[in-house]
Amino acid sequence: MDFLEPAFMQRALIAALLVGITAPAVGVYLVQRRQALMGDGIGHVAMTGVGLGFLMSANPVWMATLVAVVGSVVMELIRAYGKTRGDMALALLFYGGMAGGVLLINLSSTGSNANLTSYLFGSLTTVSPEDINAIGILAAFVVLVTVGLRRQLFAVSQDEEFARVTGLPVRALNLLIAVTAAVTVTVAMRVVGLLLVSALMVVPVAAAQQLSKSFRATFAGAVLIGVVVALSGTITTYYVAAPPGATIVLYAIGVFVLLTLLATPLAKRRARAAEAATRDCDARVPATRRSADDVKV
Repeated sequence: MDFLEPAFMQRALIAALLVGITAPAVGVYLVQRRQALMGDGIGHVAMTGVGLGFLMSANPVWMATLVAVVGSVVMELIRAYGKTRGDMALALLFYGGMAGGVLLINLSSTGSNANLTSYLFGSLTTVSPEDINAIGILAAFVVLVTVGLRRQLFAVSQDEEFARVTGLPVRALNLLIAVTAAVTVTVAMRVVGLLLVSALMVVPVAAAQQLSKSFRATFAGAVLIGVVVALSGTITTYYVAAPPGATIVLYAIGVFVLLTLLATPLAKRRARAAEAATRDCDARVPATRRSADDVKV
């Protein structure tokens, strides 16, 4: 347990725990909406916020949150109203966000390529007490939204038209999902990195879906997997000179592969049991009909 002694590891583990909870909690809605790569796009846009933070001598986490929220709202509006040129507009937004971040961070007097790398791929030693405060506040917002409004968000993610008919504010809920995803990206960027945060949103959800049959079970399983891989990856990088983001994502992919291998024979067993039950039911129907006919005679 010597990894708990350094102060930077204590902060890194707290950040990893919060990331492991929030990323899959938002990702389950993005996967349901078939927007698995939305987190990747928001990560590109958030780079401009990081660059602005260094240029203006402000906290990069808060500045990235502001820019990412604005970018996510623009992305959702393009998705809702964009026609043939919607994909082109999103591409310009993503690449412009990344290019703007690289330019601004190099124009600042305190920023450098080393700072840029820590935000792109995560860094244990650079998580400051101020970052923990910001991450904690943002993570609390994400948990309140994803858990407190889970029924409404699931309805919108499953079928927008049905949700609209039932009287739900579909447009507002869609924007809320986008904003929550943007906040989650900035929560995770200090541990996982902006380029890999989308994987932590999606892979634990895909892994949980291998064994679960309901939305509630998928949600709980994805969060559990996210917490386990985030903490395990962070602890591993204390002993091995490896980037935390890459380690966490590879652990998540490993869990996905393992659960897929376990789920395949289980699915085949269930299919055989269902087929046997169907044959048994079909075999009983003629006998039941004959006995009924005998009573009538």
